[in-house]
Amino acid sequence: MTDGAIAFGPVLAAVLVALAIFGAAVVHFGQLGEGRAVLFAAARAVVQLAVVSLVIVGILKSGWLTAGFVLLMFAIAAVTSARRIGVPKEPAWVALAIAAGVVPVLALVLATGVVPWRPIAIVPIAGIVIGGAMSATSQAARRALDELVSRHGEYEAALALGFLRRPAALEICRPSAGQALIPALDQTRTVGLVTLPGAYVGVLLGGAGPLQAGVTQVLVLIGLLAAEAVAVLVAVHLVAAGRISRKATEDATCR
Repeated sequence: MTDGAIAFGPVLAAVLVALAIFGAAVVHFGQLGEGRAVLFAAARAVVQLAVVSLVIVGILKSGWLTAGFVLLMFAIAAVTSARRIGVPKEPAWVALAIAAGVVPVLALVLATGVVPWRPIAIVPIAGIVIGGAMSATSQAARRALDELVSRHGEYEAALALGFLRRPAALEICRPSAGQALIPALDQTRTVGLVTLPGAYVGVLLGGAGPLQAGVTQVLVLIGLLAAEAVAVLVAVHLVAAGRISRKATEDATCR
């Protein structure tokens, strides 16, 4: 490292390769899944960030290109989340859940001027909020759908007691889906005590003072909490209403 920045070079490349192989080995021999998924994810991260690093300077020179880049991030998030949930052919409803969390947060911080209307500020904030809403939506919808399958008997019992389909489904899947907020809650509760998150470190490395870094990180964490809470709520209601459902995918597979 030089002046607080991580220097690129053969040592860094060797460390990255070693970490990726180590993670893949743990997953494979610990029977946690496919080890190659870790290697694939690591390789994708390197390639994608390399490409973004090459084009980001040009994108940040244009407001229109910046808006297009943010929309591209959102579209990729929706498709990725839909696949993770198990509904790859229904990204529109997943996108609705993510957008429900992202749009109000970005609108508030931009409209009030807390985040300046400059590409260099908009892109990282938008990326962080979209990424958080994507992860929360994926976890909430997966948990909700799994609960409806494993506790189908309780769902049928609720219907027999006079519940309508949507309220009956909510009674079953809402508590477990709410657990998708645990990572964001834990990160916010322990910030500064257990971890120094990326926004804080990034602002410090950019030359700003600790106070400015702290303010930025607090904005990011609370914005993430708000975005993820809304995304989880909307995702659960879409699952309960049958809008996000694996049935269509399963029926297509059977055919």
